[in-house]
Amino acid sequence: MSLVTTKQMLLDAQANGYAVGAFNVENMEMVMAVVGAAEEQKSPVIMQTTPSTVKYADFDYFYANVKVAAEKASVPVAIHLDHGNSFDLAMKAYRTGYTSIMIDGSHGSFEDNIALTKSVVEVCKNGNVPVEAELGKVGGKEDDLDGGDGGYTDPNEAKEFVEKTGVDSLAVAIGTAHGVYKGEPKLDLNRLSKIRELVDVPLVLHGTSGVSDEVVTECVNRGICKVNYATDLRIAFTNGVKKVLEANPDTIDPKKYNAQGREEVKEYVKARMVACKSVGQAK
Repeated sequence: MSLVTTKQMLLDAQANGYAVGAFNVENMEMVMAVVGAAEEQKSPVIMQTTPSTVKYADFDYFYANVKVAAEKASVPVAIHLDHGNSFDLAMKAYRTGYTSIMIDGSHGSFEDNIALTKSVVEVCKNGNVPVEAELGKVGGKEDDLDGGDGGYTDPNEAKEFVEKTGVDSLAVAIGTAHGVYKGEPKLDLNRLSKIRELVDVPLVLHGTSGVSDEVVTECVNRGICKVNYATDLRIAFTNGVKKVLEANPDTIDPKKYNAQGREEVKEYVKARMVACKSVGQAK
């Protein structure tokens, strides 16, 4: 089927008590792995690229890969800009054909975040492209993204933010972090429940690589509708490549080691779809 937006995808998740997994993809093999997992699990799926990923190649390369995957798939597939860090970058994704846009103004003041988010929402709504924003600050470091020690989302500010921006979904900071955790993450689940009480748009969980499946499922039960995974996909792909090269150091065909990386990513994604409760939810 054709690429779809995340608008109805996340509203369906919200109405039916599951979350859609959103997986950062870095190459063709990872795109193939994610859509293959979604097909096997009969799950809707979101594929994401970060500013550093599209800097490495560009929007057109990744859009073309995901578009082909979506057209060959029988499940809903969306392509999302993850952590868009400027109005200009968000507009490049929009013009390329991305079906979901995140604008991340969380590093600025509350007022500046509202202004930036609102400016992106006003443009994207003309093309029926949904917008995700972030309030509070998810900590940690990944690629060019540095959230420092992070900062929790204030539930009352979340309500005001959504009302003033018209954003379609909101990423909340409840104790997760980007990158590799140094210890076991401690999430403020009561804060999540309070945000859910006050905010009516779908909620998003970032920095989920390294969070246990049991905790992810509890977050979904408390209102999370989109769960982001990035670091662990990279680890899975790299581990697959290493297995082939360690067993057969003379391998020179990229298809051979990339295929193993693809399979490692696919199995990882399938398990995360179970945690998100999205298996069998494709419509």
